[in-house]
Amino acid sequence: MSAASQSQTVQFQEAPPRVSEWKRFRRVFFQRKIVLFGLVVLLLLFFTAAFAPWIAPYDPYRGNMADSLQHPSKKYWLGTDIQGRDVLSRLIFGARTTVMVGFLTVLMAASAGMIMGLTAGYFGGMTGTVIMRFVDSLMAFPMLLLALVLAAVLGSGIHNVIIALGVATTPGYARVMYGLTLSLRENDYVTASRAMGATDRQIMLRHILPNSLPPVIVLVTLQLGNIILAEAGLSFLGIGIKPPGAAWGAMVFDGYRYLLTHPVLSFAPGLAIMLVVFAFNMVGDGLRDALDPRLRGLL
Repeated sequence: MSAASQSQTVQFQEAPPRVSEWKRFRRVFFQRKIVLFGLVVLLLLFFTAAFAPWIAPYDPYRGNMADSLQHPSKKYWLGTDIQGRDVLSRLIFGARTTVMVGFLTVLMAASAGMIMGLTAGYFGGMTGTVIMRFVDSLMAFPMLLLALVLAAVLGSGIHNVIIALGVATTPGYARVMYGLTLSLRENDYVTASRAMGATDRQIMLRHILPNSLPPVIVLVTLQLGNIILAEAGLSFLGIGIKPPGAAWGAMVFDGYRYLLTHPVLSFAPGLAIMLVVFAFNMVGDGLRDALDPRLRGLL
């Protein structure tokens, strides 16, 4: 056997083994303990939001002035607010508000942004110019400032908060999808599909959109933390969730006046916001590593 043949044989034998995509995803995603911690926090959040009426010890909207500003005790684990409402119960029901606002906002923003970015990137020309210049005009304003202006115009309430945050976060998804579409539309399989008579709609939905989902999924996970922070900020400023609705940001605002005497009123919802945002960011980092196309098919 010649030296060249031996070299080719060695190179072939040293090639990394191929593994299933699901096996590689599990290995990469679960290898860091901090990601597991974030996943556990999110599972607790979803469980609390789903079963809030059965978990909360008291009615979060009905107060008892005789129990106003109670310190933590066996009866009220986290004390009560100025209206005598149980802080723990309001914290539990606030998880529902957080999950609802976060996921509905992301669904709205991601859907609109992906449609705009996909259309602009695939067709280009005047269509792409008009769409992306509109996106650029929205990106000229900071996300929180734009959401603040829209919420002030639309008014308070959970539906208006979702609309305001959805419009404010749409440009990010449009920009990412636009860049991915510009790259994917030049691939050989897209050219082959076009040569075989596939329509623009078929190419966009069957080839470009599925291959662009991993980066968008990571962006969705990372954006959820920002949206929760933005909703808390709007509620803190008084233009978010209407009273007596339970929202963590509004609870921080209600409790900061009693920060020296009853710090738990602000610290409890503030800690909940911090943990949930941290968890979403950690899970987003784990998804980014697990969905990295450079690691596909390899251990």
